[in-house]
Amino acid sequence: MPQFLRSALTKGSQLEARFCRRNFHIRSQLSCKDDSKKGNETESPLKRLLDDSASFEDTKPSNPQQRWTTMPYPQASGTNTRRQGDSFHKAKKDPKDCSIILFPGQGSQYVGMAKDLQKFPMARDLFELASYILKYDLLKLCLEGPKKELDQTRYSQPAILVTSLAAIERLKEERPNAIKNCVATAGFSLGEITALIFAGALGFEKGLQLVQIRAEAMQLASETHQGGMLTVFYGPDSKLSFACKQAKQWAVDKGDNVPECKISTYLSPNCKVVAGSLMLHLLPPQAIEYLEANYQEYRLRKVHRLPVSGGFHSELMASAVEPFRRALNKAELQEPIVSVYSNLDGKRYRNVEHIKKQLPKQITRPVKWEQLLHVVYERNPDEDFPNTFECGPGQSLKAILKQVNLKAWTKCYSIEA
Repeated sequence: MPQFLRSALTKGSQLEARFCRRNFHIRSQLSCKDDSKKGNETESPLKRLLDDSASFEDTKPSNPQQRWTTMPYPQASGTNTRRQGDSFHKAKKDPKDCSIILFPGQGSQYVGMAKDLQKFPMARDLFELASYILKYDLLKLCLEGPKKELDQTRYSQPAILVTSLAAIERLKEERPNAIKNCVATAGFSLGEITALIFAGALGFEKGLQLVQIRAEAMQLASETHQGGMLTVFYGPDSKLSFACKQAKQWAVDKGDNVPECKISTYLSPNCKVVAGSLMLHLLPPQAIEYLEANYQEYRLRKVHRLPVSGGFHSELMASAVEPFRRALNKAELQEPIVSVYSNLDGKRYRNVEHIKKQLPKQITRPVKWEQLLHVVYERNPDEDFPNTFECGPGQSLKAILKQVNLKAWTKCYSIEA
């Protein structure tokens, strides 16, 4: 018998069977109608819907020519368990072949930085381009100072940014695989913008202009509400939070219009940075001076004044947030090509909108660097740690990592600027 005729007969049999089933169902409904009336009960709409639903038995292919059809329901019995992470699964890399790159923030600057980078042509080009954008000789400021000028926020932030990216050029020359195998990056405060430039989320020119606006806004805020920062070392019996509260109350009692004293940076388990108000012109000593003079009363181990010109990551910087946010919203951002972690909560940036939402908040919120390091270096006890490279002036981030994760520190290297 020809194939097409066999298919036609098969189809006719299926239609006939379906018609008979439908006829039987109608007759069953008619025969049950009187019984339902007798019981004064109406048939459930849900039961009727289920009874009348299609089983699609007649749509199953009966020959190879019909196998192109798509069944409305899975033919396999039951439902397969689906894990949400399966669609995002990537082949796991050997940590020994991976790298993490960290960038320092304000306070790491020193006169003479970037001197050893001038033998790398791309590093020289970065400084030349930066000087053109900033309208002053940035390299001369880095090499010769004076220190008082370099420590000013408007100059130190662009200087650290460009020096850190110039250190990347050194890393490219000396250890190219460190760049190729980079899986994550993060930056301390200002260094977070450096990390975003490195990850491709921001172009160098736009990123530098953004930092210049940020630095100018923060400089103006620090001149309006003078503040300072202290690195505080403490122990289990210390009363740091109470000390900050008392210092703030001292400033209120002395007539400070914007009293402030709070933890602005979480560095390591026994070390934090406090930001607060300072003496303005002829006013009496304010919160930071109070803490410096009375730290032993609260069982704090040691305090050290940072070379910065403002109380960063506190409410003293509130006026700098909006100018920076407007500039950031105008900047053209891209999705980072490697994971970038936020100072705000230690978590990875999800997308461009997440960056635009979180980054301005960083100006007045604490830097949660200790928490960030825990997230970045979290792994199983038997798992190796990646190589870490600190790119920029100083070795402060390497020293902090030693306090937070000793195993990760053993594979951390400073790319001297």
